[in-house]
Amino acid sequence: MNGVLLFAGAVFLLWLGSSIFIPLLVATFLWYLINATATYYRKLFPTTKYHAICNFISHILAIGTFIGLIYLFATRVRPMISELLVVMPDIQAGLNSLWNYISNTLGLDITNITMPNITSIASSIGSSVARLATSMGMVIVYMIFMFVEQSTFHKKFAELFPNKSQGKKARYILHSIDENMKKYLFMKTLVSGITGLVSFAWMYILDLEFAGVWAFAIFILSYIPTIGAIVGCAMPILFAAIYGATLNEIVLLSLGLIGLQVIFGNIIEPKLTGKTLNLSTLAILINLVFWGLIWGVAGMFFSVPLLVATFIITAQFDSTRWIAILLSADGKIPDKNED
Repeated sequence: MNGVLLFAGAVFLLWLGSSIFIPLLVATFLWYLINATATYYRKLFPTTKYHAICNFISHILAIGTFIGLIYLFATRVRPMISELLVVMPDIQAGLNSLWNYISNTLGLDITNITMPNITSIASSIGSSVARLATSMGMVIVYMIFMFVEQSTFHKKFAELFPNKSQGKKARYILHSIDENMKKYLFMKTLVSGITGLVSFAWMYILDLEFAGVWAFAIFILSYIPTIGAIVGCAMPILFAAIYGATLNEIVLLSLGLIGLQVIFGNIIEPKLTGKTLNLSTLAILINLVFWGLIWGVAGMFFSVPLLVATFIITAQFDSTRWIAILLSADGKIPDKNED
């Protein structure tokens, strides 16, 4: 009973403190991603005695990469999103017409089913993005302090766990989370970015309007497991159907986008991430719903990294290894570090 109350209290605290925890998570995500990118840039330099200088240059290149991506979004994608929001009422009308057409064609009485109001959905998403944008100052402050203090993390850890065996286990857990998270976030971002770019090229060839917006949505939604890929593919396909694309164009668009998701998401990504995500699909979906209920879209976005951390931590203690086994895809979990 105490455990249930403790869990309920923790969930309530997470929900209540979302305005603090979400910016912190965003900052941690970006910090990890920049460090992971810097690690791969570091491999371009030979091993020399100028290790510190090479590390500094690698981090500058990583930060420059992200600044370039932000600039690309601000100058290319953001204007398209503004144009798309203007035509949202027309899209809603087209969606209603398509719904009635399907109803008449199939002879089904589905016209009474309320269609989702995509204008209000878009406004809701826009409000969430706006709230996140207003907290970017806090995110940047968090990131700056993380970069400034990351060289002292090991010293602080040693002071937190003066007991040798406890310190060894804590360092092992932290190292495992750090390595797995860096690999997952870098590879996930790389594969999602390539998927978005190739999807953009395919939609551009088919002359689909707002191809840049749909490609960006595919990239962002790729971080949300299962549902993200479905929604990312459905939006441009549905838009093409509403705006009078021919059946051949819709079929080609669907085959291309779904095929890319299968190739990159189901074949290439698992090979690149290796055993990082030895997680049950059911566990991923339950975790997705759980964090979505607490933190909305932001919770769904971070659900997998949080599950990976939970998986690694629970595998290191006898009392919680059963949780790691349930979370795993095949019952195989990380070896427990012996004291």
